[in-house]
Amino acid sequence: MELYNETRDAMIASRVSIARNPWSRFRGLMLRRSLPEGHALILDPGNGIHSFFMRFAFDAIFVDADWTVRYIVRGMRPWRMTRFVRGTKRVIEVPVGTCVATATAVGDSLSLRAGSGEQAA
Repeated sequence: MELYNETRDAMIASRVSIARNPWSRFRGLMLRRSLPEGHALILDPGNGIHSFFMRFAFDAIFVDADWTVRYIVRGMRPWRMTRFVRGTKRVIEVPVGTCVATATAVGDSLSLRAGSGEQAA
């Protein structure tokens, strides 16, 4: 699957992993050395995240049920927590700088498209 910003006509990630069960959502990106450029992890469902035990910064995109961006955290560093974002249904973690590079902003409409294949988280 690919994550695409319909509003900006921009590819956010060409390789998407989805964490759907409680353990994979809790684990998220913990203990990984990095999140490669062009990759994304979707925590589904989710409305708040932490970066405990992480080794790198990342951008977090909070979206509602319609995949509309409700909130963004740019450059979330290790050992932090976000607030719970009301109305959010999933959180997308992408490499730091992705939101700036793709001009992704609150109110943008995102979509998942067929692509290189969904990855297990």
